[in-house]
Amino acid sequence: MYTSTLIAAACAIFAGVQAMPTPDASPIKGPSYEAHLQMLEGMNATAFEEEAKMVKRGGTASSTGYNNGYYYSFWTDNQAYYKVDWSGNGDFVAGKGWNPGSYTSITYSGTYGPNPSAGSYLALYGWTTNPLVEYYIVDNSASYNPSTGAQYKGSFTSDGSSYNIYQTTRYNAPSIQGTSTFNQYWSVRQNKRVGGTINIGSHFAAWRTYGMNLGQFNYQIMATEGFSQSGTATITVGGR
Repeated sequence: MYTSTLIAAACAIFAGVQAMPTPDASPIKGPSYEAHLQMLEGMNATAFEEEAKMVKRGGTASSTGYNNGYYYSFWTDNQAYYKVDWSGNGDFVAGKGWNPGSYTSITYSGTYGPNPSAGSYLALYGWTTNPLVEYYIVDNSASYNPSTGAQYKGSFTSDGSSYNIYQTTRYNAPSIQGTSTFNQYWSVRQNKRVGGTINIGSHFAAWRTYGMNLGQFNYQIMATEGFSQSGTATITVGGR
């Protein structure tokens, strides 16, 4: 039984795209809050399709249109599956999951095909408050190294692979609480994959051993992020 409400990170994405804020000095290419809510800035996200197998929720209606010279198409039946194709040099994040998140393991399956030179991640992604933390459990990525500019903390093994742990700080950056300074926590899988079980609790426990503490859960999604070049992903999120 699903104890949390299924959500899509694409909520209200077409409510009027604004210019992205100037990035801070950190080289980490994390998404901004606007990227989650508005989705398109210099990016052509040509297709979203969602279907099958999980609890429905109300959300953003299917729509098409133009914004800042780019065409977008979004289609949903508000269930567990999403598909995205992208091209361009803006930043977007798309995903499905739960609000609030939890320590409970999740499963997912699908395909992930970024251009080899693209900047892109496939990750379990979320936020907590008190403290405000943005976190990633990266299962796959394209050419951009998610650890660039971050502090290496250590490594541990979970779900059949070693994960390297990193931390960085974003200063005066967009967040779910507006412009804030906050930590980013990263687990980066060394044996890349698409699909399987993510034992979320094992990552959070490993982070705690390095003083990387989380707060109260906000949303938690299995996400595709793209911020350069092109690619495609089709992801189905399983239950917990």
